[in-house]
Amino acid sequence: MKDNFPIRKKLRLEYYDYSKQGLYFITICIKNRRKILGKINNNQIELSKEGIVVQNYIEYIVKKYRNIKIDEYIVMPNHIHMIISMDNENYANLSRIIKQYKGSVTKQIGHSIWQKSYYEHIIRYEKEYYNIKEYIQNNIVNWKHDKYF
Repeated sequence: MKDNFPIRKKLRLEYYDYSKQGLYFITICIKNRRKILGKINNNQIELSKEGIVVQNYIEYIVKKYRNIKIDEYIVMPNHIHMIISMDNENYANLSRIIKQYKGSVTKQIGHSIWQKSYYEHIIRYEKEYYNIKEYIQNNIVNWKHDKYF
């Protein structure tokens, strides 16, 4: 008998090489969208202990991976956004980077806080890049209207 489960939408582009040079907009959510990474007060994020670990490991990505830069990021109470810039010579693909990032945070905290998978968007146009960058920069101000709130 067949199960009547909904067919999940594929999150990644089939046949796309996620290790190649480019800009990638990443969103990683906390399991059940729990607000454990901090609180928003006066348009500032006050990071919790977990939020500090999450932020420290975002900054560690550029030390661990050659030719990777974090162009912009924000830690929010229940999710994070990043623009990851990958240069030509990468030995790791985006999926591996995110998997190791989430694993490192989990190990440091002592348990997993993450929702399964993550959202990614390949940034292809300059205008798109600036719109996403502005979105990240204004994420705290727009917190009450954010779809992850």
